[in-house]
Amino acid sequence: MYFKRKELEKFRSFQGPLIDVRSPGEYYKGHMLNSINIPLFDNDERSIIGTIYKKEGRKKAVIEGLKFFEKKMELLLDNLFMSIDSYKTITKKNNEFFIRIYCSRGGMRSQSIAWLLEKYKLNPLTLKGGYKMYRRWVLDRFSKKMNIVVIGGKTGTGKTRLLSLLEKYKYQTIDLEGFACHRGSTFGGLGMKEQPSNEQFENLIAEKLNSFKLSNYIFVEAESANIGKCKIPHEFFNQMKHSRRIEILRSDSNRLEELIDTYSVFKKEELQESVLRIKKRLGPQRTKLALESINNEKWDLVCRSVLDYYDKCYEFEKVGKTNIELLDLTDKKYDEGILELINNVL
Repeated sequence: MYFKRKELEKFRSFQGPLIDVRSPGEYYKGHMLNSINIPLFDNDERSIIGTIYKKEGRKKAVIEGLKFFEKKMELLLDNLFMSIDSYKTITKKNNEFFIRIYCSRGGMRSQSIAWLLEKYKLNPLTLKGGYKMYRRWVLDRFSKKMNIVVIGGKTGTGKTRLLSLLEKYKYQTIDLEGFACHRGSTFGGLGMKEQPSNEQFENLIAEKLNSFKLSNYIFVEAESANIGKCKIPHEFFNQMKHSRRIEILRSDSNRLEELIDTYSVFKKEELQESVLRIKKRLGPQRTKLALESINNEKWDLVCRSVLDYYDKCYEFEKVGKTNIELLDLTDKKYDEGILELINNVL
């Protein structure tokens, strides 16, 4: 075949810039990690071509696409060459590399860009099956058997802090909340970036899993099925539910200190909006106390007013869980010394 094609794993193994030529809307929904979006058609153009394809057939749609392509060819080339130059600058490599290109199904969009780059005697490489192929690969990651260890504990026990410590010392960890840009609670979005699409959330998890040896321990934080608007992949979540669990115990004073450190840095208005979102569950008295305490910067009272609510939610979520190892970390610093305690309960 005229255009070079490789299966996904081979495609991923080559060095060079990774170019996603789909529309910005497609790219936002989900894309390959570290890819750069240089769309052949913008969202409106793609919609127009799609409508023509449905109503008038492939030939008319291709002709319309070529009209759009002709008008923006110079801009496309500028963007492509800029990406190539950036890759050379970042990697500081002068040896031969490929310009890896993918579209939705490995069809005309990626082939058109490859054809254009070949005219400049560059090395384009298109992905057979395109992003659709990649998504099949992503979903397949979650069906494989994994040796997951879930880190559980009530709000304020420092589960995320512990996960970061494990990551620092080269344990296999997946920070689901980090990938979801959300802490998984009513206050979870404070100070976080915009959440990714659910599809991109899955892509991030799959890429991380791909770097692991699945027979070794993989540490994750206990979560409900949804983290903000992101949903943990069903197969992965099902394995989490039936995995070993380390339950972190900390004193109330430890937990309050953790929560105060985490949330007192945010704007009062943001904290009050978060409280109001759960006012029906908190009840009028605790809601009033929380709002007044935020206004007066009495952070211990703020945290105490919501702690009981979250504890009840957590106890409900924990019902039916088995294979739990308790680990009391009261008054302990989250440093290298804790790792031995973790290893002792595994």
